[in-house]
Amino acid sequence: MKIAFANDHGGFGMRRAIFAALGKRGVQVVDFGATDETSVDYPDVARQACESIVNGRSERAILVCGSGVGISIAANKIKGIRCALCHDEYDAVMSRKHNDANALALRGREFDPEQNVRILNAWLDAQFEDAEGRHARRIDKIRSLEE
Repeated sequence: MKIAFANDHGGFGMRRAIFAALGKRGVQVVDFGATDETSVDYPDVARQACESIVNGRSERAILVCGSGVGISIAANKIKGIRCALCHDEYDAVMSRKHNDANALALRGREFDPEQNVRILNAWLDAQFEDAEGRHARRIDKIRSLEE
């Protein structure tokens, strides 16, 4: 699996833990993130990572900014992206099972890296469960909002 990764300066502190977790899973990372704490605008890195999904270079994306909010808002402006900001494993699982989220936003500041890794692993393990039913119908309606 190829996963795009992007972080701004506020998410820089989570890079190491996330990369280690992805490495343990054998995930190939396409990195668009800031490599130090120099100020970076989260819409720019979100766009790069999400366009990697849209153009087929990556299957999913992991996005990290200070609160996770800004980068998730930016990601969701890109056609074809369903980014979920998750604060626990339940959010992560449900975002995949019911919403087929293809991008995960995480909080970079004032949050435990181990918790983010648990969220990440839950998100990666969960699968969309309703390709033909009510959840698929709702995702189709979300897609129609992009038009």
